[in-house]
Amino acid sequence: MGSGLKENIKNHSSAIRPNGSEVHTEQKQPFVIGVAGGTASGKTTVCNMIIAQLHDQRVALVNQDSFYRMLSKEKLKQVHEYNFDHPDAFDTDLLLSCMEKLKRGQAVTVPNYDYKSRRNNTLPQQKVNPSDVIILEGILVLHDSRVRDLMNMKIFVDTDSDLRLARRIQRDTIERGRDIRTVLDQYSKFVKPSFEEFILPSKKYADIIIPRGGDNDVAVDLIVQHIRTKFGQHDLCKIYPNVFIIHSTFQIRGMHTLIRDVNSTTHDFVFYADRLIRLVVEHGLGHLPFTEKQIITPTGSVYSGVVFCKRLCGVSIIRSGESMENALRACCKGIKIADVREIARGYCKPSCFIARPNSGFREFFCPSHFTSSEQGCPRVQHHFSESCSDS
Repeated sequence: MGSGLKENIKNHSSAIRPNGSEVHTEQKQPFVIGVAGGTASGKTTVCNMIIAQLHDQRVALVNQDSFYRMLSKEKLKQVHEYNFDHPDAFDTDLLLSCMEKLKRGQAVTVPNYDYKSRRNNTLPQQKVNPSDVIILEGILVLHDSRVRDLMNMKIFVDTDSDLRLARRIQRDTIERGRDIRTVLDQYSKFVKPSFEEFILPSKKYADIIIPRGGDNDVAVDLIVQHIRTKFGQHDLCKIYPNVFIIHSTFQIRGMHTLIRDVNSTTHDFVFYADRLIRLVVEHGLGHLPFTEKQIITPTGSVYSGVVFCKRLCGVSIIRSGESMENALRACCKGIKIADVREIARGYCKPSCFIARPNSGFREFFCPSHFTSSEQGCPRVQHHFSESCSDS
């Protein structure tokens, strides 16, 4: 179960088409991050910072505290003598079962631990859906080798012990309704010894150690950058400087879900595909050069704005390019679009391009210049460059 779980193994799943046939799909395993550290070290803050920056990914947070073992009535009566920071206080087998299901793309329900009653059956259970990134947070998530083997990245949040104690006193007295004497007794009797015996030694298994916890913005930024690299994001931007990535949003992901669903109707597919294409066109127009201009508003105010590029033209590669023409015309008033078709001349001969000029393009594209000779393509490029020199 060790190193094999670290690899990006792809799971196969299946769906049923409307006609009853089965279609097989591939699902990548999620990227699992383990975040450990002493009590009140800032683990949750670090997790929330990572989640906030990975807004374009599905991220699930699983808290180790949800897997505290149920205490008997006798132990609850003497709860102040129970060590909640010992590895035996957690149901690690249940934790492993939930994490393995999540890695297989299955939704799970986890207990919702109540810190005031110290029970995990008083609050409704939480449902955790399959995600691109799964963050497992807890004081002892790096202690058990079986749990560590599930992780792609292991983080240890390292914070000064005095600061952690001050934070714990403030948290337990204000949020969890405990008196300060009980907090200090529990810290000196269980929390501090368990930290030195179990939690601190697990620091050696961490891939990344974050000093100062949530105050270390640089470390969190580097972690997020590493995660995005693992997902292959922005690699094209590094290779091709003229490629721009549209950041994913819930709206975009929702439309992708609809157009990729085998059960979507043709009307829905066309409608949401047009919406996506229009977003691409509008995003692309934002990267065109503009010139500044001041105008006078109807109220007599001076407004400093920009002027759109003049003499914009478009080239549609038949046939796939036709699907984007409507969006381009809707965004660019009166734009002239030429159709270009690529025709293969054989395996050993170069391809030729045939243009079908639209209205207003005859001055730019002369049919006599589009030949099947090897000299045709350079001449096409020359005439197109001249036509768009003012764009």
